[in-house]
Amino acid sequence: MESFVIDSVDLRLLDALQEDSSRTNQQLAALVHVSPPTCLRRVQRLRQAGVIEREVALLSPDRLAPLLGHGLQAVVEVSLDRQDAQALEDFEVRVIADEAVQQCYRVSPGPDFVLIVGARDMPDYLALAQRLFTSDANVRNVRAFFSVKRAKFEPRLPLGPRTQA
Repeated sequence: MESFVIDSVDLRLLDALQEDSSRTNQQLAALVHVSPPTCLRRVQRLRQAGVIEREVALLSPDRLAPLLGHGLQAVVEVSLDRQDAQALEDFEVRVIADEAVQQCYRVSPGPDFVLIVGARDMPDYLALAQRLFTSDANVRNVRAFFSVKRAKFEPRLPLGPRTQA
């Protein structure tokens, strides 16, 4: 198996892509001071290696609210009765398949899982709670915290000291 190495150019590319992945290859190459063919080759290599999982558009909930409604976002702590590997895996597989679950974390200590979920309104959240938590005999406790304001949302992974491309 071929070893995979990331150098400072790769880190600058990844940092720039985390900031704005809609840049053209030429813009990205100029930003990180490499030639466009080098830039394209390196980005393709990072994608093929799975370092870049996917590229998505981040939507503004505040700008969409007048069109779609504000909706609810909740941080949900879930504790299970049984925490054996199979029980944890079964719960995780079931909740990540649900469209309303935006993020899922196994955590320790404390609850077994922390979920970030979105719902249109409270009846929609109650339906989500029924389908994911109430109907599961292994769910011991659920605590939901409803967001009243999102002060920061930054999906960027820290790559060491902030690079200046």
